[in-house]
Amino acid sequence: MTSVIMAVVKAVHGHEGEVTGLVQRTQFQAVQNDTSGQDATLLLGLEGLAVVTVELDDDGARVVHVVTDDEAAAGCPSCGVLSTSVKGHAVTRPRDVPYGQALLHLVWHKRRWRCREAACPRGSFTESLPAVPPRARVTTRLRTECGAGIATRFSCVSAGAGYYGVSWPVAHAAFIAHVDPVLAQPLPPVQVLGIDETRRGKVKWAQDPDTGRWFVLADRWHTGIADAAGTGGLLAHIDGRTAAKVAEWIAEQPDSWRAGITHVTIDLSASYLRAVSDALPHAVVVTDRFHLVRLANDMLTEVRQHATRDVRGRRGRKRDPEWAGRRKLLIGHERLDPTAFAKLWNALIDAGDPGIEILHASTVKENLRHLLALSATFPERSLIRDRLWALYEQAATSTSPEVHRFAATIEAWWPAIEAAIITDYSNARSEGYNRLAKHQGRNAFGYRNVHNHRRAIRWACTRQHRRASAATSEVPGQVR
Repeated sequence: MTSVIMAVVKAVHGHEGEVTGLVQRTQFQAVQNDTSGQDATLLLGLEGLAVVTVELDDDGARVVHVVTDDEAAAGCPSCGVLSTSVKGHAVTRPRDVPYGQALLHLVWHKRRWRCREAACPRGSFTESLPAVPPRARVTTRLRTECGAGIATRFSCVSAGAGYYGVSWPVAHAAFIAHVDPVLAQPLPPVQVLGIDETRRGKVKWAQDPDTGRWFVLADRWHTGIADAAGTGGLLAHIDGRTAAKVAEWIAEQPDSWRAGITHVTIDLSASYLRAVSDALPHAVVVTDRFHLVRLANDMLTEVRQHATRDVRGRRGRKRDPEWAGRRKLLIGHERLDPTAFAKLWNALIDAGDPGIEILHASTVKENLRHLLALSATFPERSLIRDRLWALYEQAATSTSPEVHRFAATIEAWWPAIEAAIITDYSNARSEGYNRLAKHQGRNAFGYRNVHNHRRAIRWACTRQHRRASAATSEVPGQVR
């Protein structure tokens, strides 16, 4: 019987649509009586489909011929009445999950039924199953596994589409179906909110044809809003970095969720400060300590460059002591070797006025680091006040406008700086999400669709994704 069925299936494979009802009944009987067919059906694991035979294609791929083994497939999709009248036959080739190293091709020999229900507007229909929906070119389990694979194992949609042998739109739709239910869940309670921006792509420049001057044509930014002290991950990734955009997103959240936020960590951004003041007036603003130290290093670099230009009338060169020690000036005092520090100090002293100004600025920078070092130590208010006074006093003795401007910035942001010292909160988690966001863009070689970009970034920055990745450690292409 098996040899007869193989011959029939080959005939069907070569002449689609010419299978008789007798042949279809013979196939069903063979499936019921053939033990090897039952084993192959169990191995395939597609509910409602029975394996008739398996053959090798010319390229080494396995071709699995299956028939319908579910009486419910004869039910009309419109009215649900089971049909007993066969109108014809059809052959479809839905894609299924890969098995091992070789490809697997499904060939589904199914029947077309007539709907005999007088009130039903449908005249005929072909068999369909939950595992292979009507007009579907991929099985349900392939779509599900493809979406989960892109979300957990592959670097981008294209990599998952290539592995599963489907097109990019199909793979991306599977990825969306997998991640959107998770991302659409209500936001978890957040106590410390982190806000930071990241640039989307590169700055685009254009040249004015009349004046020849270059101007910025496009400079696209995104704002990431994260749970800075909890496990909520990246809560939102919105377009732009203006105060109105951030305040609008915060205002859209439930009142109970906004009331639970006690602190907001930001960098030295006036836009974000205004957004927090408008949308969360009860929250304490905390500035990030890393950005303060970077601001001090930038101030020191400006003082060094300014002093060199004023005294020497040119840029720094290798024989200039302030240029030779430019990198050591940015290193923390405690991390410098005593001999190297003494050598740098003496060289700047011998350089005269420019060296003295640079040392003044360097001391201001170190006083700021000395002040920020009180974080997580539960310091007394008096100790914070003494170290802040030492910073202001050193800045007052300098003649560099860059140092005075830096001290004015510290004074303007002091409430947020003091909160950072007392609470030890930072924006480090938001900065880490910015790194992941840039990786997502590089993995996909850029995104033209901003919605797809934000979806990929949010999924890459969620705790749920990292837990799933840790549990799923298999390598793509490896036989499971």
